Amino acid sequence: MDGAVTTYNQMPSEKRNITDIINTYSKRLMGFIRKRVSSEADAEDILQDVFYQLIGNTQPIEQLTAWLFRVTRNKITDRQRKMQPDLLDDIFEDDEEDGLAGWAGLLFEGGDNPETEFLRTVFWETLNNALNELPETQKQVFVWNELEDIPFKVIAEHTGETVNTLISRKRYAVLHLRNRLSSLRDELLNY
Repeated sequence: MDGAVTTYNQMPSEKRNITDIINTYSKRLMGFIRKRVSSEADAEDILQDVFYQLIGNTQPIEQLTAWLFRVTRNKITDRQRKMQPDLLDDIFEDDEEDGLAGWAGLLFEGGDNPETEFLRTVFWETLNNALNELPETQKQVFVWNELEDIPFKVIAEHTGETVNTLISRKRYAVLHLRNRLSSLRDELLNY
């Protein structure tokens, strides 16, 4: 077979070479993908992933066009679902409506007056209490990545977990912490 991958299209008797399929469908699939993703690089990656899945497919494909578009749609969805790691900064989004620009700056930068010190103490106590409410795996990933600045790849090697699992755990931690710390902020503002 000379390394060429064949698949079935419409009727089982019609075999097609992978090169013909790529040439026939690349432009249509790329147009489909571009409408749904924000960057050209992502579109190219998705298209490449679709064709890799086609090459790795071991089952006959009876309706090639439908199969390709279904796989493409799934790859786009997977790409969009990939969670970007949340940052501690995301917890402290400034709320312009309340004139709170610098909320995080108040806690982490200069200003050694008693009020600032009190706010820092309350913040760190609340953060520690909120971290202790988390499952140990979420807490540990958050502490390692955000507070100790250890990259996900290193954590993955250390724990044996996948990077995506670690990102997911950190995201749950950040959502919990965001909720708890926004309550603190509201309490301090209404005080």
